[in-house]
This record gives sequence, C-alpha cells and structure tokens, in this order.
Amino acid sequence: MSSELMNTKEVAKYLDIHEKQIYLLIKAGKIPCTRLTGKWIFPLKLIDDWIQTSAHVGLKQARKRINSIEGALLAAGSNDPLLDILLTAIKTKHSDFNIFSANTGSVSGLEAFNTGLTDIAFSHLYDPETGEYNTPYLKKYCPDHQPVVVNLFYRQIGFLTPKSKSNRFRGWESLTQKDLRFINRQRGSGVRILLDYELKNREISCENIVGYDLEVYTHFEVGLSLISGEADVGIASAAVAKILDLNFQPIVSERFDMILDKNTFFQPAIQAFIETLQSEQFKSRVAKIGNYSFKDAGRILHS
Repeated sequence: MSSELMNTKEVAKYLDIHEKQIYLLIKAGKIPCTRLTGKWIFPLKLIDDWIQTSAHVGLKQARKRINSIEGALLAAGSNDPLLDILLTAIKTKHSDFNIFSANTGSVSGLEAFNTGLTDIAFSHLYDPETGEYNTPYLKKYCPDHQPVVVNLFYRQIGFLTPKSKSNRFRGWESLTQKDLRFINRQRGSGVRILLDYELKNREISCENIVGYDLEVYTHFEVGLSLISGEADVGIASAAVAKILDLNFQPIVSERFDMILDKNTFFQPAIQAFIETLQSEQFKSRVAKIGNYSFKDAGRILHS
C-alpha cells in the first residue's frame, strides 16, 4: 500500500502486535481507521499521533500512582542501558529513593516535562545549526519552564549489524541495498532525528530504504531485531553492540543530558542520582561495557 496508508497486516507489524489485536482495537473504537471497499485502512500520521497520545495517557496514569509514593520522581524520554544500571545502583544504595523511567523518546520526554507529566526528561537531541545538544530545543518543547540541563554522559552511536552481515554493510550508502533490511527508531527519538538529518544531508531517500517504516522504541529492541533476523542493520549505542555481540560502526559521539526544574535538581533523589553517577565504583562497573565518557557527568550545562 501507499507509505501513508496501511492495511491491518501492515499496522500490526508497525505496532509489533498480532493482527487479531488490531481487530479488537477496531471493535473497541480505540485505534484510528476507516473502511474503504470493505477493507480497514490506517493513515500513518493518525497512527503516529495515536501512539503519542497513548504514551501521554500512560504517563498521566503513572503520575497518579507515583504521586502516592513519598519522594518518588518520574522520568521520561530517551533510554540507554547505562540508565537502567544507574537506577538499579541508586535503589541498592538508597532504598528510600525511587526514580521511575518511561521510554518515550527525547521529544516526547521534553513535551511531557513541559506539561508536568514528568519530573525529568532524558534527551540527546542534536541541533545541526548550532552543533549543540538539547539546549536549542528548550524554547520549542519546554516554553513554560526555565529548566536546568545536567549532563549525564557522552556515548557512541553507530550502525549495528550481525557479524555475519558486517562485510555486506559499508555505511550510509549501503542503506539502500534491497537485500539489507533496516530497523528504525520511532519518530521523536534522538536517533531518528539524527538519521533523518543525515539522510537529507546525503540526499538519500527514505523510500529507498527497506524497513524504514519498521519502528522500535529502545536501543535494545534494535539489537534484538538484528539477533532475531527481523532486520540486518539499525542504529543504536555501542553499549548494546557490545552486550549483544554485534558489529559496530561509529557515527557520532553524542551528549546525553537530563532536563529538570531547579527545585527538582536539589531533591535528595537527584543528588543521590548524581553522586552515584560520579562514583568510581559505578564508573568501574560500566567500564566493562565501554564507549562512555563521564567528563562532564553531573555538571550543569544550562540554567
């Protein structure tokens, strides 16, 4: 079908659920669609908007639950394996502190922060005009706040391929090979914005990339798609490549920050978060994964 319209089979694949579940969503009136010549049709833009709305509804429900837990904070935005390790380390050392995180993508994280759905946004949005990360996007996505931007780490992002396919993939131009299937990240994620910028800059049409419309929400899902044979190449962090034993071709070293209000910054849970991040014990633990830099960890880059 047209890339702007999907049938039930295509939308099921797009959402990574069984086709039967699509019919249940149609019956319940919970998914945007229309019926043409006896077939259900799903406009891509409306599906993407529905996904974003559903994510915000989920955050609202999470916010209600978390408000009942004393001292708990909610984070949303980008994801990284290091964050999971860090949040576990904090919980182990400071059992009274709870930081719950939702993987929504950088843009949705900033939007959720602006509307008060979350206390913290994790982001790595690159602005090609300034060469800066995150701060140029604050006025656009967080107009109702004067947030603090705190660096967490720098990480390497690149192409991941199974080692059996590494000789067939040689970089950006290989993305248009018809025998290579790509696995994409969702719209609004920092990786997706980086990809689309590079494709435009290199005059590569996304329509010529097999699998461009197939989206997942985390770096690990990219890696797992490659291991399962669902795809042949994707973009994710070097850490995922190392953990899953995949081939890695670097694209960029990027800055990963957290965005929050000044009052939130001084809360004990955030100070414990930064203290753990800066500790030699934590750095030694993640050194085995590699490809991280903590040169500005915990430093306020914008206020």
